[in-house]
Amino acid sequence: MRNNARFRSIWTPLAGAALAAFSAVGQAQAPEFVFDPSWPQPLPNNWKIGGITGLAVDADDNIWVLNRPNDLTALELRAEPSPSIALCCTRPPSMIHFDRRGNVIGSFDAPQGHGMDVDAEGFVYLGQDTVRKYDPDTGEVVAEIARTPERENGARVGLPPPVEREPGQGSRGPVINFLGPPGGMAADPAVLEQRAAARTAFRERYPPSTPMVVGGIEEIRIVEADNEVYVADNYLGGRVLVFDLDSLEFKRGWGAYGKPLAEISIDEADHDYTPNGPMPPEFVGHLTINVSNDGLVYAADRNANRIHVTTKEGEFIDEFILAPETGAGGSTGGVAFSHDPEQRYLYISDLTNNRIWFLNRADGALVGQMGTMADNGGQFFGLHMIAVDSGGNLYTGEVFTGQRVQRFVPAESEKGQLLRQIAEMD
Repeated sequence: MRNNARFRSIWTPLAGAALAAFSAVGQAQAPEFVFDPSWPQPLPNNWKIGGITGLAVDADDNIWVLNRPNDLTALELRAEPSPSIALCCTRPPSMIHFDRRGNVIGSFDAPQGHGMDVDAEGFVYLGQDTVRKYDPDTGEVVAEIARTPERENGARVGLPPPVEREPGQGSRGPVINFLGPPGGMAADPAVLEQRAAARTAFRERYPPSTPMVVGGIEEIRIVEADNEVYVADNYLGGRVLVFDLDSLEFKRGWGAYGKPLAEISIDEADHDYTPNGPMPPEFVGHLTINVSNDGLVYAADRNANRIHVTTKEGEFIDEFILAPETGAGGSTGGVAFSHDPEQRYLYISDLTNNRIWFLNRADGALVGQMGTMADNGGQFFGLHMIAVDSGGNLYTGEVFTGQRVQRFVPAESEKGQLLRQIAEMD
């Protein structure tokens, strides 16, 4: 399958004048957007939003935002104690529903997760240790996809018990787990050997062909026309799993290059990637997915800086390689499409370089980019999630210390032109 495929490497210099020159050429062809400072409106109840781990646009062009309130520190929750010791802030619900003007029109407080989507009836599907379907009015679970009774790392399975939070007390913050000790720390060889043995035993119990969720969820996409839900399960670097939307029963799945689930390797070496190195035969990690109107599935393997294109049945078509020199968290995060009927462009959110890359969907060619790492409105720090509404407005969600959702409007739109005129005023 791989020998017959087309491969594209999108080389992207990441520094200095070379990047600036490349951007100037690409941006002439790419979609152009203007940051909209009026969206969202101020949050009610003194809420301070956490890192954004899910973003979806519903049938009414309203925006659903899944966030991690547990990212907040005590420094940010000083309005919670009774009596409060400052004017701001308080912990928000994990799920917040915005209308097109940026007003909060609903919310519920589900356990935190990663990845989400909303069906045509308004039910919300959240990625946790599996995919759970929530009633948007009550916040109650009404269905869930089957998963294994244990996890590879021994973590808990199932909905956690209600948490008794001490008012005003938060966590150590959203980046502490990403910061290793200076110079790294050598692990005990005996501990590494023990972990490897446990991993091998687990993968023998739950082989790659296991027809249910095994790991955690990275992304969820609902395809109403086929009555299906696509799930990115992070087991073995990532598996694309497809379930029936009504029964939530497993239907099919595949791995990198469209290989059948049973052929996914359990060897760690096959899931390893070195920046600027050859593409590995398996997905490496943090797999996200989206499905185009013409029936193609785009699976972004973030830790390998690439996007795989397949049919809905998993037949491999193409591979787009983006900024292959990127290390750390990788370059290919969330996948969204331009709002034109042909969906000519892919919009790719990049957590590491904090950019949105614009790719020509037909051949994967890079045609432009937007953003850089900064705290200003319209810039990014931890660019994580991306979505587009029917009017072409682009929404982004950030983790780390970004912890915000932003909107960008098409430059040629009435609002885009007005915002540009305002920017030019003294």
